[in-house]
Amino acid sequence: MKHFILMSDVIGSGQKNQALLMQNFKETVSKINHDYENSLLSPLTITLGDEFQGLTKDLETALNIIIALEEQIIIQGFDFQLRYVLIYGDIETNINKRIAYEMLGEGLRDARYKLNSMKSNSQRFHIQIEDINLDSLLNNTFLIFENIIDKWNPEKDYDLISAFIKFKDYKIVAEKINKTRSQIWKREKTLNISSYEATKTILKSISKLPHALRL
Repeated sequence: MKHFILMSDVIGSGQKNQALLMQNFKETVSKINHDYENSLLSPLTITLGDEFQGLTKDLETALNIIIALEEQIIIQGFDFQLRYVLIYGDIETNINKRIAYEMLGEGLRDARYKLNSMKSNSQRFHIQIEDINLDSLLNNTFLIFENIIDKWNPEKDYDLISAFIKFKDYKIVAEKINKTRSQIWKREKTLNISSYEATKTILKSISKLPHALRL
């Protein structure tokens, strides 16, 4: 039976403080598992130290989780990036609802192969859900998404971006962080916050298209 398989790994994990990375990575994954407990067929499970895999109930959940993971890293000020593969593929064994172990299937093999192949380039997102048009829409939108967020600096930008994620309106953000509206308006433009929010809206809208719901 086919399911939405989400796999991810930490980019360049070997170059980071291992103890701190694992603490931050586990905290991030745990938060998402808690927030999406009722929408996961099998929870995000850390498998090889710096990787996780899980199964979601639908495409909408999978996309929301990817966005949530990225925003959680920003909000917590963590200095690592994730690489993602989302595949709609076969699971040939029973679904393990407690932990994403002891499951086999062509979909899992394909997801693992693609995740490993992405390590030779700078690609961070790959979607393959057996619909050419939806795949193209999602992969191109994630390319724009990636081009925006990968320009943000964890030390210089994450606190402000976290405020934008929470409060949206630059006037409210300015008040909350005790800066002038003019300063925050300029930073909003420089950081491409409106484009970031637009790509999120597009991704969420794609997942609600009639064809997407029939997968």
